Formats: sequence, structure tokens, C-alpha cells
Amino acid sequence: MPQQPNPASMRNFLIVWLGQLVSTIGSNMTGFAIEIWAWEITGKATTLTLVGFFSLLPSIIITPISGVIVDRFNRKFLMMVGDTVAVFSTIIILLLHLTNNLQIWHFYLTGAIVGTFNQFQSLAYSASVSLMIPKQHYTRASSLEFLSGYGSQIIAPALAGYLYTIIGFSGIWLIDICTFAIAIGSLLLVKIPQPVPTNTNENVANIWQDLGCGWRYIATHQILLALLIINLLFWLPHDIGNSLYSPMILSRTNNNTLVLGSLAAAAGFGGVTGAIIVSTWGGFKRKIKGVLLGMIGAGFSKIVFGFGRTPSIWIPAQFFSSLNFPLNGSSNTAIWLEKVPANVQGRVFAARSLLLQIASAVGYLIAGPLADRVFTPAFQSEGVLVGILGGLFGSGSGAGIALLYVICALCMLLVGFLGFFIPLLRDVEDILPDYGR
Repeated sequence: MPQQPNPASMRNFLIVWLGQLVSTIGSNMTGFAIEIWAWEITGKATTLTLVGFFSLLPSIIITPISGVIVDRFNRKFLMMVGDTVAVFSTIIILLLHLTNNLQIWHFYLTGAIVGTFNQFQSLAYSASVSLMIPKQHYTRASSLEFLSGYGSQIIAPALAGYLYTIIGFSGIWLIDICTFAIAIGSLLLVKIPQPVPTNTNENVANIWQDLGCGWRYIATHQILLALLIINLLFWLPHDIGNSLYSPMILSRTNNNTLVLGSLAAAAGFGGVTGAIIVSTWGGFKRKIKGVLLGMIGAGFSKIVFGFGRTPSIWIPAQFFSSLNFPLNGSSNTAIWLEKVPANVQGRVFAARSLLLQIASAVGYLIAGPLADRVFTPAFQSEGVLVGILGGLFGSGSGAGIALLYVICALCMLLVGFLGFFIPLLRDVEDILPDYGR
């Protein structure tokens, strides 16, 4: 029998959260090392963006059924499977490196495999939050997720940059394996409640019938649809710019990994600061304000970042950019948790995740070719934009990427402003009641 929700205790949530924090630090260390390794070998932005694309592609395919599986099967087990697959993939990469057989395409393949199972893991976790903690802590719990993600950005780049010269690529991957083991161990320590199913007849026909349930729920609630659309319009340009962030900095600093690591740490400090503020404060009473103001703040900060050419501009801009995402993300997540019934959250969140992943995949797929074939050539010595915008962005490959980055940031800023002029979106919390009322 499924366990009944226990809204009184955050103990289990905090144990799982701490395990995932440790795991995220390990994953970010290896991700930092992969970016440096791939850029030094190819010098192409497309190489790095394709790693992100192939990580997303299989999960897009599996997302429609993942929501049904999360709502029907043991969520704790699904989370453990995701961590276990990640461990085995990391071991394979480590063995390939030790035998001098590691190639770029191996990251595409393992990224695709891990991305698929991560979809089950992250969806199972997201859909379990409302069963593990009381409603009044939804925004705080979401902010803790940002604290975990950004906190790891403070620790991971510094550790990776320092340890890379001591224990090498293989040593960092061994650390990642250990962190995954801690994450799995944290799951073994807790009980994660299961939702009360909508029906007890779980045959194959019903499972296939349920595949469209999440999308139908969003489509029949126009307010949630409006919220989803505004997020898609924000995250598409964000992911295009974000995928080009490392190539832009490396090309402008002659592959200075210390600067890249410092910027990652600045982003981490900004995100942690924002998460602590939101966790302590609890966010705006009208959460949609947090969503839209977070978009505006992030877009403005990234515009400044794109125009910068030195760490003295990049570091504070990166800090203030990341400061906005806990406010935006935790407010957005809290709205979805409040408005969607627990027993269909897996399917609804899967539908939302599918569309956001498609937007991200499109962003990763077009970002590299745009940078390498359009914007970078335009800022070479004979490029068409050197005379027009060279004074603002300089010249060379980093200048072209910077222009594309600023265009994306401007789109993010405008999306946030647009949201305040759409009554259906601006009044989302007044029009659509909480499902528990």
C-alpha cells in the first residue's frame, strides 16, 4: 500500500538533499574537467554544445512515459537507479581514459545514457517533494535545491582546478564515483512516500492512455499553459547563451582555466546567496513576481557580462546573474506544486519537462553552428561586423560569441517585462486555486 504523505517532517528531505549536494559537487568537478579537455582538443564551440545536446536528446524521447512511470512505481527505487547508472557510466569513462582510448564521442554516448536515467531520477525527486514536506515550505525547499546546485559551483571548480594538476583527470573521476555512492547511501536511509494512485487498474492499456495526461492537464488550465510558455521563451535564449559561456571565456583569455574557475565560483556564490535569501525570507507572497523579476534581473546581469572583456566586469556580473535564479526557479516551482494535485504531478511535471528539454536541445543544437559559422567569422579581421560593433565587442572568436550572448540576454530581459503585461499570467495565483483547497 502506498504511504500516506507526512507533511510534518523535513528530516527525510534534508537527508536526500545533502546526498544530492555531495553528488552534484562530484559531477560538476568532472564536468569542469571535460570542458577544458574538449576545448583544448578541438577549439570549437560546437564540440561543447553537442555534449549538452546529446545529454538531452534521449531524455526528450523518454520523458512522455517517465511521468507515468514516476506516478505508478516506487520513486525511491527510480532515484537510486539514476545514481547507479551514472556511477557505471563514470567507471566506463575512467577505464577508457586509463587505457588511452577516450574520445570526444564517448562523452556524447555516456551523456545520452546518463541523461536518460537522470530524467527518471530528477522527476521522481521533484514529484516527491510535496509528499515529504508541508506546503508552506515549498518555496524554501526549492531554494535549497538552488543552494545545492550553486553551492557545488563554489567548491567544484576550485577543487577540480587544484586537484587536476595533482591527481589528474582519473583522480577527479574517482572522486565523482565516491560522491555518487554517498548519494545512493542517503536514499537508503530514508522512506520516501508514494502518492495515492488515481486508480488501481495499472494495466498496459491504462499506462499508454496516461501518456497524454500531463499535457492534457496543462492544456485545459490556460494559466499553467501561459506560465509554461513564458518559461520556454526565457529558457531558450538562456540555454543558447549558457552553452557558449565557456568557449567565450576561454577564447577571450587564451584558455585561462583559472579565470573560468573563478567565474564558476562567482556564479556559485551568487546562487548560494540568492538561495539563502529566498530560504530565509520565503519569497514574494505573490510568487509570480519572483518568477518575472528573476528573469529581468538575470537578463540585465548577463547583458553586462556579455559586454565585459575582463574578470573585473565578468565576476560581479556573474554573481548578480546567478543571484536571480533561486528567486525565479523556487517561485516557479512553488506555483506548480501548489496548483497541481500530487497524484498527477509526475505526469504534469514530465510534460513540462519535455517541452523545456526540447527548447534546451534546440538551443544547444543551434548555438555551436551560430557561433562557429556566423558570429565568429563576422568578427575576424575582415568580418562584416568588425567596423560596426568592434568598438563594443573587440575582434576575434570571443567577440562574435559575446554578441550572440548579449542578444540572448536581451531576449531574457524582454520576456520578464512582457510577463507583467499579460493579465492571465500576472494573476495566476488569484485565478487558479490551490489543489488542496
